[in-house]
Amino acid sequence: MNNSSNINSRLIPRAVIDRLNKLKKTVEHHRRLYHTLDTPEITDEAYDSLLKELESIEEKYPELRLADSPTQRVGSEPLKEFKKVRHEVAQWSFGDVFDFAELQKWEEKVQNFMSKAGLGSVGDTGGDKNEKLEYCCELKIDGLKIILTYKDGVLVQGATRGDGTIGEDVTQNIRTIRTVPLKLTESKDGRAGVDLIVVGEAWMSVKDLEKINIEREKKGEQVFANTRNLAAGSIRQLDPKVTSSRKLDSFIYDIDRYGVTSAAPITGNVKNPGASLPETQSGELELLKSLGFQTNPHFKVCGDLNSVQKYYEEWSKRRHELPYQLDGIVIKVNGRKIQEVLGYTGKSPRWGVAYKFPAEQVTTILEDIIFQVGRTGVVTPVAVLKPVRVAGSVVSRATLHNEDEIKRLDVRIGDTVILQKAGDVIPDIVSVVKDLRGAKSRPFVWPTHVAACGGDGRIERISGQAAWKCVAVNSLEQHKRKLYYFTSKKCFDIDGLGPKIIDLLLDNGVISNFDDIFTIKREDLLALPRFAEKSADNLISSVDKARKIILPKFLASLSIPQVGEETAYDLARYFEEKSKGITAEKTGQSVSLDLIAVAKREDFLAIYGVGEVVADSLVSWFKNSDNRQLIKRLLKNVTLVKEDITTGGGSGAAENRALEGKTFVFTGTMPNLDRDKAQAMVRRLGGNVSGSVSAKTSFVVAGEEAGSKLDKARELGVKIIGEQEFLDIIG
Repeated sequence: MNNSSNINSRLIPRAVIDRLNKLKKTVEHHRRLYHTLDTPEITDEAYDSLLKELESIEEKYPELRLADSPTQRVGSEPLKEFKKVRHEVAQWSFGDVFDFAELQKWEEKVQNFMSKAGLGSVGDTGGDKNEKLEYCCELKIDGLKIILTYKDGVLVQGATRGDGTIGEDVTQNIRTIRTVPLKLTESKDGRAGVDLIVVGEAWMSVKDLEKINIEREKKGEQVFANTRNLAAGSIRQLDPKVTSSRKLDSFIYDIDRYGVTSAAPITGNVKNPGASLPETQSGELELLKSLGFQTNPHFKVCGDLNSVQKYYEEWSKRRHELPYQLDGIVIKVNGRKIQEVLGYTGKSPRWGVAYKFPAEQVTTILEDIIFQVGRTGVVTPVAVLKPVRVAGSVVSRATLHNEDEIKRLDVRIGDTVILQKAGDVIPDIVSVVKDLRGAKSRPFVWPTHVAACGGDGRIERISGQAAWKCVAVNSLEQHKRKLYYFTSKKCFDIDGLGPKIIDLLLDNGVISNFDDIFTIKREDLLALPRFAEKSADNLISSVDKARKIILPKFLASLSIPQVGEETAYDLARYFEEKSKGITAEKTGQSVSLDLIAVAKREDFLAIYGVGEVVADSLVSWFKNSDNRQLIKRLLKNVTLVKEDITTGGGSGAAENRALEGKTFVFTGTMPNLDRDKAQAMVRRLGGNVSGSVSAKTSFVVAGEEAGSKLDKARELGVKIIGEQEFLDIIG
């Protein structure tokens, strides 16, 4: 490109322009040698010196600074927010398999599809002898999917996947990744000038994760759990300079559009690469490399599933040799013509599948077993572990669930245990390495007293359950946890009133019970450490905003034993229906609450999902005079409202029962939708929300980093949908 054609403001010496163009070409050449081809010819210091000279010319002559310059990898000003962008090509995610048997079933579907299309199957070329079923196997990098758009060979947009239809424009941050070419490499056939959309993965090295976490720990900041979280957090920084400092890297693995100039979105499920695209996935990877992209060098073309399995097993063992983290391999039908015939399902390509590695397991020492007391008084045993890194983060504790689980594992203090992350999220003890157990080891004896219970510390087993609870009704620890829950997002949602502030208010006698929160005065707060005028005013304002609440959240906030968030919604829905036409008498606010307070056991048992244990707990709680007085005191300070003022909805919303009889379970993180709001949408349309997957579940809404609930849904054959499908359902 001749930069002189873009200069109008003043005459710039030709020698300066020539030097700039040579510098740009040289810097880009060495960037590609270092990052893409792994064959550097000069040192990092020499490269930096060339880049610095280029920057100095552009600073002196700003009109020479163009979008494709290597100096433009870091923008000058932070963004206020990311723009939403609609993908020209719909973005998909691969379906998963977890063992060889599932992989064989996937191949059978591919063969059946090919047979119907007249293409034959493995070993059978069918109607076209040039079409042979083989597989291109690639490593599945644990990073963040990125979509790059080039016009005339120049990078014009970098975006996140989002929900597959709408993503976020992160172009400034993509520019900071040195392995992403700002301008495509010229090839012999002139391919650099094409319009192009490619897909790949932004990733962070394990070594850089450890360095960043060490610095964050020194500053008292929360560390990143794994490289994927760090990559995702880095690519979504509003200040590109922060992204640049994180040293993100990339691998590009797919071409979505090639040589197509139309700006119209592709709405179908068919890949539209153009006539000049290579005939195989492996050829596509070679083309990407020739254009200047960094591709992962460890792909392999396999002629059958046995070869695929060997590749899988090899990298399952070798994955820790790599500077980046893997969570499996991706298997793609290598032939493009077969890919086009196979097409897509509603959410995934039929021509590819992700073969996930087993949950990573490590061994460590169980140093102690301690006990935590929950807000309802249930006692939970917790394993104190010698700190160990598993699946990307350091773990030092794991729940042992209950007494029966300890007996099942026969786990003892001092044992060497096998630890994994269930769904790559929750630390879980799988088993004990009993060969390493000492000769003097003795079975763990379940205690009869737990100090955190308060009083004399006695605990008792809950009838018909594996759980134990405190005999004392209100220990300090239990009372604290009730207050934490009362102010949490699921209940009164009082911003700024977290556990540390609640502890401070308790220690200084400002509050002692739920209703005291609504009588806090500004001067009470100003007398305490941590509070200045602004922070005191902010907390008072937050408390005032919380004075209106819907009945289900009010019920959940009371910490009635056995009554969680979903049961609270079931109760509210049932009694609000029964209360129609009745005038409030006792509370003066809610007929539904009046009815719940005097309901009998059989009334509660009439509610779907409420069993005998829950019904007995409700009757017992509302019979207690202290609890009834607590409700009266609360209702002097708060108002029960019909609609959830935080999620909207009109008077007609409750009349639309489009989801009645449907049960939804949410798992993972959705890019554009808050989970609480999504659950509120379901409830307003008459549907149910559950925290666990069962055969009665209608839909599992899965976002990013979905865990064990997704596995359970697959096991039970429950329909799995994404964010966009969920929004389509609720209209």
